[in-house]
Amino acid sequence: MEQTDRSSVIPFTRGVPPAESFPKAQLAECATAVLMEHGDEVLQYASSRGFRPLRAHIAAEASAREDQVIIGQGSLQLLDLLARMLIRPGDVAYTEEPSYDRAITVLRRAGARVVGIPLQNDGPDVDVLEERLRGGERPVLFYLVPDFQNPSGSVMVAWKRERVAQLAREHGFLVVEDLPYRRLRYRGADLPTLRDFAPEQVVQMSSYSKLISPGLRVGYAVVPPDLADPLAKMAEDTYINASYLNQAMVYEFIRRGWMEPHLEYLKALYRPRLEAMLDALEEHFGDRATWHHPDGGFFVGLYLNSSVRAEDLLRRAQEAGLRLTDGRGFFANGGGDGFVRLPFCALTPEEIREGIRRLAKIAG
Repeated sequence: MEQTDRSSVIPFTRGVPPAESFPKAQLAECATAVLMEHGDEVLQYASSRGFRPLRAHIAAEASAREDQVIIGQGSLQLLDLLARMLIRPGDVAYTEEPSYDRAITVLRRAGARVVGIPLQNDGPDVDVLEERLRGGERPVLFYLVPDFQNPSGSVMVAWKRERVAQLAREHGFLVVEDLPYRRLRYRGADLPTLRDFAPEQVVQMSSYSKLISPGLRVGYAVVPPDLADPLAKMAEDTYINASYLNQAMVYEFIRRGWMEPHLEYLKALYRPRLEAMLDALEEHFGDRATWHHPDGGFFVGLYLNSSVRAEDLLRRAQEAGLRLTDGRGFFANGGGDGFVRLPFCALTPEEIREGIRRLAKIAG
């Protein structure tokens, strides 16, 4: 049986993959093959759009044209470029509430007034969204993580995806659909993407960070045709091009047929960790909190029922041997003191059970 040192610190902080998830031997083969076959290209300056064979693969998966695909150093970098390209100081940008804290930071840094649309168990509250739009508010974009959302783990139901896409058409805003966890579904069936409903209004983003390795820094965006050239020029003027060597390694990994077996390995690795998290929450929290029950992804979002100050919770957690992320960072409208994002993929089931036991003791 796995053993956890009761005095060790358990990190419920970042959503990082564990070291045992990295296909190191296969990536070494890919690096050697790429350098032998494409060395002159991948070691040189190149187009900011990215390594063409990988772009062609992504385009085929997304039913898009190759020139609509831009590959960058992670999808967050592409969101930053997009935000700086589209947002002017004072423009409104929507996110879910709660939402990915770094995305909120990126949008604010571009000058946006970020407004959070309340998140329900099945996705954002579309009644609130429609009310704001009917009141005359005109966002430049709406940033969403519809599949196994960061930080809550929630999944947006199909009818809400369709309705948000319709509203984007009617009111002329861009939907930024971030899908880093979509392929990490441990139960159930995939739902249509927002881009399926309104490809001309949706920028679809994802990366290989959670699927192969975050250290490769390979993310991408599939953009409407009118944004492709401006975004590629923004990228070129910022960093010339992202690493073709890493992009070519990702493509070689896919070309050799290793992606699907690797995804099955990841699901088998992460599924029992999610189950351990949900079982431990049921055992130790019961009616003291509410939480999402995801079927995939990296996170479970916990909402404490008791009144608590974030500073006190973080201090008590540190004293109990826990590291937590400040929940307030996920809430664009303020609040979030009693919210805890619980990443589970990089922890063993035993660490998860012990971590939730400690959290329950200090949560009030």
